[in-house]
Amino acid sequence: MGNKLSPISKAFLVLIFLILYAPIFFLVFYSFNSGGTMYDFKGFTMEWYKELFQDTRLLIIVLNTLVIALLSALIATIIGVIGAIGIRSFTSSKAKNTVLSLNNVLIVSPDVIIGASFLILFTMAGIKLGFYSVLLSHIAFSIPIVVLLVLPKLQEMSPTLIDAARDLGASRWDVLTKVILPYILPGVFAGFFMALTYSLDDFAVTFFVTGNGFSTLSVEIYSLARRGISLNINALSTLLFVVTLLLVVVYYFITQRVRQTGMGGKR
Repeated sequence: MGNKLSPISKAFLVLIFLILYAPIFFLVFYSFNSGGTMYDFKGFTMEWYKELFQDTRLLIIVLNTLVIALLSALIATIIGVIGAIGIRSFTSSKAKNTVLSLNNVLIVSPDVIIGASFLILFTMAGIKLGFYSVLLSHIAFSIPIVVLLVLPKLQEMSPTLIDAARDLGASRWDVLTKVILPYILPGVFAGFFMALTYSLDDFAVTFFVTGNGFSTLSVEIYSLARRGISLNINALSTLLFVVTLLLVVVYYFITQRVRQTGMGGKR
């Protein structure tokens, strides 16, 4: 704990962060370029942002993306929490490890395979590609993420807490809502925000399951980029980056508040 980073380690960290963030800052910087190109900055302008907000079609796509992300994250969090509680209740370690392996396979599987699988499934089931196909796909690939983030909190919880609650006359619902959920709340928030960010920036799966007349920001940005370099893309990407930063900040403050509440409750 008392070890400090050496100057070489600090320099290496700075270099890594520069490599990671330099392209993003480059993109943000040129989103204010009045020259309209990515190589000759002629002056500061908000023209590209004004043009962005005047595009009604793009605003509808933004709304579609937010609705899909919020709904899929919420539903995936509910199902994922139930699934994590179910996995923890397994008495057989073999069954538990099997289910966890199946859950982890979905996380590490290539998005192209998952997207193609959903496309085949929806085609065979006769489900029209559009809002519902994208929503169902996002829920499906978000559930394993929620399970993976909630399960460690459940495993940290001592079984004596549940036994004590039952000895005091708590029902199963009381145990769930007043003992288990408050304890695993940091993991639930982590799962929700992770599912939200995965849904917001997913491209590969969405590209397979979206239909005519419906699109999300990731697919739209890809379509715009194929037409050629336009600073509209920079402006849109900058706004997405800012939204992501806000989500990270909100998540940080929520988790800090939950931890402080939990520590206050333990006292």
